[in-house]
Amino acid sequence: MDNRKFLTAEEVSERYRGSISLGTLRNWRAKRIGPAYVKLGKAVLYPIEELETWDRKNTVACRASKGLNMKGSD
Repeated sequence: MDNRKFLTAEEVSERYRGSISLGTLRNWRAKRIGPAYVKLGKAVLYPIEELETWDRKNTVACRASKGLNMKGSD
């Protein structure tokens, strides 16, 4: 089990499979948008709990199309 509470910017980029680059994270920090982070000296760390909260805020709920049968094809 992973007991880490924080991720580096590199690890955050990996968490999102490279779809969020280090440059994007840097720009978001400058604009104060994106996931919350902690700055300790030069170190920038992202609390995993904050990333999970950010994920929930950015979750897009979809509804089933009328033509789809969600219970199966029986």
